Order: sequence, then C-alpha cells, then structure tokens
Amino acid sequence: MNMCSKCHKDMILKQEHAKLAASSIENIVNGGSGSSGKEPVVAGAVDVQAGPVEVKAVSTQAFCDSSSSQSSEMKAREGPNRCSTCRKRVGLTGFNCRCGNLYCAVHRYSDKHECPFDYRTAARDAIARANPVVKAEKLDKI
Repeated sequence: MNMCSKCHKDMILKQEHAKLAASSIENIVNGGSGSSGKEPVVAGAVDVQAGPVEVKAVSTQAFCDSSSSQSSEMKAREGPNRCSTCRKRVGLTGFNCRCGNLYCAVHRYSDKHECPFDYRTAARDAIARANPVVKAEKLDKI
C-alpha cells in the first residue's frame, strides 16, 4: 500500500470509526423500529454509507501522502540536533538561545556565538511593563 506509519494508523482508525458507526446505526435500527417493513429500507441506507467510507479512505491516502512528503521535507531540513556554530551533535544537552538557534555547552552564551537578539531592548521592554508610570494629579496651590 506504500503508506507511512502515520498514514497507515490514520487509515486504520478511520476504518474502525466507520465500523463503529455502522454497528451503532444497526443497534439504533434494531432497537427503535417497531415494524419489520422499515428494517430493510434502513439496512439499505447502511450499505450506501459503507460505499462512501471507502472513497474517503482513498482520498485520505492521497492527503496523507502529501502531508507525509511535507513532514519528511521538514525533518530533512531540520536534521539531527546540532550546534549552529560548530555543528557538533548536541542531542538532549543542547541549549536554545533567544535568537532561536540551538547551541552546544561551549557556544550557548550570546558572547560565544554571533547572537542577533537585542538583549538591551528586551530588558527595557520588560522593565517598562513591570513598572508602569504612576503620576499624581496636580494640586492647586492656595
């Protein structure tokens, strides 16, 4: 079927949901109908619903193939966790900088790599938010 594990799981889940929906409809039909004349009509409706489910599964496969190709492109671009400066493999010990890059223990500080993040402006904004200006109303002199 040439499907990735994610697409295969999605297809299996959709098939299970379709089976559950069909069985729940049959339970409703068997429990709610009083006359035997109505049962074959509803059973025909259940068969009609089973047909579009297969068509949806085909369209889901096409959708999953395109999403899996997009996700594989993302992973290929991302690659393993490596330091942005020395390209050393960091794994779980990598440090995320405020500039958005990942660095090893040697290059994690902003002075050890060319960090474009403006710490001074960020600090000013944080102080301005934390300390709003409080002004008293002017009093009339007597």
